Amino acid sequence: MRSHSTSVGTALSLKDVLVDVLRIILQILLVLTSGFLTLLVLMHKGKGGGLSDMFGGGISSSVGSSGVAERNLNRITVAFALVWAVVIVLLGLLQKVS
Repeated sequence: MRSHSTSVGTALSLKDVLVDVLRIILQILLVLTSGFLTLLVLMHKGKGGGLSDMFGGGISSSVGSSGVAERNLNRITVAFALVWAVVIVLLGLLQKVS
């Protein structure tokens, strides 16, 4: 009977380790997606007076990205934003559970 209680204790600690590993992976993913999302937002074409105009985005409006490139940039930005939101929700759920 003593070996049974030891295996239960090991299973609980293994669960805690797996939750900690998942939390670390999600935190790393959150940092990476936050950085990429910031860069993607800054790469968008400015609508006038924005941060991209500050770095010369307003000067070369006709030489800038084409419509296809802008649409692809929008899609990538939305995808990163969705991943970012899912990671935040999962981290919140992990925090609530543990």
